[in-house]
Amino acid sequence: MQLFYEIIPVFLFFLAFKWYGIYVATIVGIVATLVQVTINRIWLGKWDRKQVITLAIFVLFGSLTLYFHNPIFVKWKPTVVFWVFSIAILTTHYFTHKPLMQRLMENMLQDKGTLPSQIWKRLNLMWAVFFILLGTINLGIAYYFSSDAWVNFKFYGITSALFLFSIFQAIYLTRFMVENKSEK
Repeated sequence: MQLFYEIIPVFLFFLAFKWYGIYVATIVGIVATLVQVTINRIWLGKWDRKQVITLAIFVLFGSLTLYFHNPIFVKWKPTVVFWVFSIAILTTHYFTHKPLMQRLMENMLQDKGTLPSQIWKRLNLMWAVFFILLGTINLGIAYYFSSDAWVNFKFYGITSALFLFSIFQAIYLTRFMVENKSEK
């Protein structure tokens, strides 16, 4: 459900681009992300760091796109977001006791069993590599394809990749949770 909530600004950006072009879509994307962050703050009573980082990067790169009237800046935004997340994931992997993915997901899995720290570390690295690759692919599409192709990739490609990788992650974790339950 969280994934669908997260793609609302992307969907609105997509629609605005299809109807009005990249510059209106940039404004719509910034406003939609701002509204999403605000709703999340009001509803949960706390800031979602991932959304705040995304908003800050969107405001910066979207503003550059609007100021210089050059869409390449907004096309860089997904790459920068993915690479920032990769850096955060890798930092926790190498410099903290618990990997970031474990911190984010452990509460969701508490009733279903526990996972060995090796599995959390492996999952953490998988997400880091996934985000690095997704950011790199985004740059390739941004530079070598039309804006229309890039927006289609941003909506269909990135959303599908995140959804499929989340399913892969669930299957991967379930395999180890079953083994863990059988050990009890």
